[in-house]
Amino acid sequence: METLFLADIVEIPVDDPVAFTFFTGYMAMFAAAIFFFFERGRVDGKWKLSLLISGLICGIAAVHYYYMRDYYTLTGDNPTVLRYIDWTLTVPLMCVEFYLLLRPAGAKIGLMWKFIAAAVLMLVAGYIGEGFYRENGTMNILWGVISTLGWAYIIYEIWLGSAKSLAAQTDSAVVKKGFRNLALFATIGWGIYPIGYMLLPGNLLSFTGIDTSAMDLIYNIGDAVNKIGFGLVVYATAMGASKTSTSTGYDKRDTVTA
Repeated sequence: METLFLADIVEIPVDDPVAFTFFTGYMAMFAAAIFFFFERGRVDGKWKLSLLISGLICGIAAVHYYYMRDYYTLTGDNPTVLRYIDWTLTVPLMCVEFYLLLRPAGAKIGLMWKFIAAAVLMLVAGYIGEGFYRENGTMNILWGVISTLGWAYIIYEIWLGSAKSLAAQTDSAVVKKGFRNLALFATIGWGIYPIGYMLLPGNLLSFTGIDTSAMDLIYNIGDAVNKIGFGLVVYATAMGASKTSTSTGYDKRDTVTA
């Protein structure tokens, strides 16, 4: 089989889409992080923190993908531990984006901590189930249910709960659109992860016979789309809101800088 050698250390099979997405995912998220950091200077002060966090999300993911790509190409195994380390850092930051978006509408910091707590529950339970009980169907399902409860709480809050109410109260059509798009990412984009989890041996979807190693490809694409897409929604919202405030004579000196 024809192969490409990187620095005579990492062997990259040309017919392995998983390896390809590890490399492209790393570069895409690295480039996105730089973009968000540089674009902070083009938005109003109250949006600078949002873009900073978007840059951090993509930057943290890029670092982890740098190590995950080498781990995969050297071993051919799923880098489960590195994935969960990445998710445990980046998903709570994505929850912070919801709070920052809704803060002008009156969101309290308690909402942010509820989102973060739900995200941590989702990820810690998922890691226990996949990392320690991967071959134990009963325990794997149990921890998967606990993990899904954390995700379900976040989905409830953004579609039916207090976060939804706050979004409805804002006068900004740009912010409403941004919140709706972030909610779609959290619902549809994040939904691929519990599906992948349920494909584990003995779990609810294991009867499909789908090789769990194939989920690496979906996870890689999903991570890049979710993290970069999340950041682009925040960026579009920040740019739109900044242009609106400028056209209506909004004084940038009244904004909070980060």
